[in-house]
Amino acid sequence: MRSYQSPFLLAYDCWKTGLQASYLMAETQTVIGLRVLGMAGMWHVPKSENSRMVQEKAPAFAASAMAAGYAAMNGKRPDQIVNAAIHPLRRKTISNAKRLRGRGPRLG
Repeated sequence: MRSYQSPFLLAYDCWKTGLQASYLMAETQTVIGLRVLGMAGMWHVPKSENSRMVQEKAPAFAASAMAAGYAAMNGKRPDQIVNAAIHPLRRKTISNAKRLRGRGPRLG
């Protein structure tokens, strides 16, 4: 555990946690937007996308809860626990956003 000699280090760690949460929110919004466009027929998505978005939720949130619980049981600081919870979710949102962005719009 880091011992803070300076309040700036604590502020930096809290800022990093907030930044990770912001990235998660932006990536999530991207995925939601592309999936809605796909449902409207304006973005190329596979037919299995609707069921995929439902099926991926439980494993992603379970991994997030497990990571946060493990970090908490090991005595991590609150910012480290939040980062542990965010990491599995970001892994999923990054891969979904990349996959969906690569499919492209329907132009005709």
